[in-house]
Amino acid sequence: MKFLKYTFALLACAIFTACSSDDDNNQPEDLTGQTGVITLKYDNGVGDQDFIFGTSYNKSNSESFKLDNLKYMISNVRCTDTNGNIFEYPTEDNVFIINELDGNNAGEIFVTLEGVDAADYVSVTFGVGIDQDRFALGAAGQGTFLDYATDQGMMWSWASGYKFIRLDGTFSTSTVSNQPLNIHMGSVGTALDNYKEVTLSFPNTVLVRADKSPEVHIKADIAKVFDGATSVNFADGYDQVHTDVNETPIIASNIATMFEVHHVHND
Repeated sequence: MKFLKYTFALLACAIFTACSSDDDNNQPEDLTGQTGVITLKYDNGVGDQDFIFGTSYNKSNSESFKLDNLKYMISNVRCTDTNGNIFEYPTEDNVFIINELDGNNAGEIFVTLEGVDAADYVSVTFGVGIDQDRFALGAAGQGTFLDYATDQGMMWSWASGYKFIRLDGTFSTSTVSNQPLNIHMGSVGTALDNYKEVTLSFPNTVLVRADKSPEVHIKADIAKVFDGATSVNFADGYDQVHTDVNETPIIASNIATMFEVHHVHND
């Protein structure tokens, strides 16, 4: 009888310990005060092809293009977690130029965000270009980015504003070959607002921790600049897009369709 009581006591103790262990494992992770780093890796392509300067790519209507310059701006980057909380990168540093020339051997351009609140994130939102609130801060309120954008050839003048995207190269159709192609699209002061925002869901949860620095691989399909929400033809005047009030909103809407998250690494 004593043996049975002893065995029962041991069994009860083991069950209690196991349950306590399970309870501990089910406790939510305490991320209070933690921050980490998340890297957005922009990878430009054309359809399912890698983008390479000087390579000819076909588009709709038997037209083709090749580029020797490819740049665009992103800003207002923010991430949403599983609870709906939003982390927005600090405004003064929250604007970047994606320049194909800055790509690594794999053609990836890195945007590294430091000091991101530790959380489980499910999506990222960013703007293409510069929003009116930032522009309203005036030239003095742009910080060092104004000079940087000017050096990068991403400005017309302060009155006209920023170039949100810059594509330079040539195009060919069934009737002409190697004609100049220049897409310098942006807002025009406050008169024409072509700023667009993009929200991309992650294929799996992005875990930002003090000891984890996830990478988000974002594919940008340059073909969609011309064949996105609306297909446009070089022969119809879309070989030179600058400040036209009819052409630029179409290109802006097309650009907003060219991004997707390809995969995520939680390293």
